[in-house]
Amino acid sequence: MTTPLRSPVAVANDDRIGLFDLQRQRARLESDIKARIDVVLAHGQFILGPEVETLEKRLATYVGAPHVVAVSSGRDALMIALMAMDVKPGDAVFVPAFTFAATAGAVASIGASPVFVDADPATYDMDAADLERAIAEVEADGRFRPKVVMPVDLYGLPADYEVIAGIAAKHGMTVLADAAQSMGGVYRGRRVGALAPITATSFYPTKPLGCYGDGGAILTDREDLADRVRMIRSHGRQGTGDAAMVLGLTGRLDTIQAAVLLAKLEVFEAELRRRRAIAARYAAGLAGVVGVPEIPAGRESAFAIYTIRTGKRDAVRTLLDAAGIGTGLFYRLALHQHPAFRDFQGRHLPASEQLAGEVIALPMHPDLTDEEVDRVVAAVKDAVARA
Repeated sequence: MTTPLRSPVAVANDDRIGLFDLQRQRARLESDIKARIDVVLAHGQFILGPEVETLEKRLATYVGAPHVVAVSSGRDALMIALMAMDVKPGDAVFVPAFTFAATAGAVASIGASPVFVDADPATYDMDAADLERAIAEVEADGRFRPKVVMPVDLYGLPADYEVIAGIAAKHGMTVLADAAQSMGGVYRGRRVGALAPITATSFYPTKPLGCYGDGGAILTDREDLADRVRMIRSHGRQGTGDAAMVLGLTGRLDTIQAAVLLAKLEVFEAELRRRRAIAARYAAGLAGVVGVPEIPAGRESAFAIYTIRTGKRDAVRTLLDAAGIGTGLFYRLALHQHPAFRDFQGRHLPASEQLAGEVIALPMHPDLTDEEVDRVVAAVKDAVARA
C-alpha cells in the first residue's frame, strides 16, 4: 500500500526551495509505484491495459462523473473533446485570454476559431461579464457560429460554472471545462470533472494529480460523447474493429502512467489538504504585501500553482532567485500576445495584459515544510521591500 502523507520534515543539504519538487513525493510513494509498474511489466499490456480501466473507474467514483476516458495528454484531451462535440471550421470557441497556450491551440488545431475573453483580476478565471460582451460581438459580426464556452480553472480554482453555464445556455452553446490544473477542486459541493457536460484534464507531472510523463482524461455525463471520445482516441475505431468510424488520433494513456496515477490517487486527498494548508499559510503571511489569490465562497482550489501579484514582479523575482527561492511565470504573455494567435486578435483585454506583467508563482507542492513556507514568505517580504 502507498505510504500515507505525513507532516513534512525538513530535507537536509537542500538549501534551495524549488517551485516544484517531484522527488520528495517519489521517495514517499516509491514502493507502491514500483510494485504497480512491476505488475504492468509482468502482464505486458502496455496500451489500454487493465490499470487504465481501473483508473477510469476510480476517477469516475472520486469525481462523480458517469464516464471517464483516459487519454495521452491534457492538450489531446481538449482536442478530442472538441472533436467529439463536432466542433469544426466556422465555429467560435470562447476561451480565457489569460491561460496556457494549449487551450487556444487545441481549438485552432481542429480548424475552429478561439475567441479570447478577459480575466477576472480577482480570481484570474474567465470574466463572465466580458464573456457576454464577446458573444455579442461574435453574433453581431456574423462570420462565426458561437459553439462552445471553454472556461479554464486557472491555478486550480474552479471557474464560476453556474454563471457561465447560464450564459452558454442562453446562446445555445455547450460548456467544455478545461480542468488541466484543477483536479481535486470543488465548486458548490461538487468536484471538478462533474461541473460541465464535458471536462478535459491533464496528468502532466507537476499537476495536483500527475503521472511520470504526459497523460490526461476526459470526463462527461453523456454516454454518446464518451463513446465518440473512445473512438477518437484510438484512430477513430470502435471497439476492436479495424474500420475507422470517425476521424481519430493516437490519443491513449499508456498503462504504466495509469499505474503511477493509481498510486498517487491513494494519497490525493491528503495531498490536497496539505496544498490548501500551505496556501493558507502563504495568504496569512503575504496579505497586504502582495496580491494573494482570492477564493470565492463555495469554491475550493486544488492549488496546482500558488500565484501572487506585484507591480515590481521582475525585480522581486530576481531577488527571490538570489535568495534560493524557485519561482515561475504563469503566464508571461496573454494568449492574444502570442505570435501563434495573431490571426485571432482584435478584442480589448486589459485585465489579462495586466496580469501577465504582475503574476509570479511561488513554490507549491505537498511536501513543502512549514519552515520552508515561512522562509518563502520572509523572502517575498524582503524582496518587495528592496525592489
